[in-house]
Amino acid sequence: QVQLAESGGGLVQPGESLTLSCASSGSIFRVVAMGWFRQAPGKQRELVATINNGGSTNYADSVKGRFTLSRDNAKTTVYLQMNSLKPEDTAVYTCNLKGYDNNRVPRDYWGPGTQVTVSS
Repeated sequence: QVQLAESGGGLVQPGESLTLSCASSGSIFRVVAMGWFRQAPGKQRELVATINNGGSTNYADSVKGRFTLSRDNAKTTVYLQMNSLKPEDTAVYTCNLKGYDNNRVPRDYWGPGTQVTVSS
């Protein structure tokens, strides 16, 4: 069973920066990708950024050029560096891991979510 532990959320002013971290633990057969999704009040959850096992990243158009997703060498922790934050970035950010469990069944694992609020 995989667990995802998130940290780094908080309240910042527009234009400021914040870094989110997501550390994975537990046993899994294969990781396909890790990344972040977010959900603002009254809106559907949307992809923010993901990184696949080969290291390729994918970003939502709304965050390209402002957010950077990276990971550690062990491929167990991902970091979302968020710069030039805007009020519309306010949301609950949730870490996601896609992979295959030890029974070779595709799985989506989710963290508990962390609140990011951008407000003056």
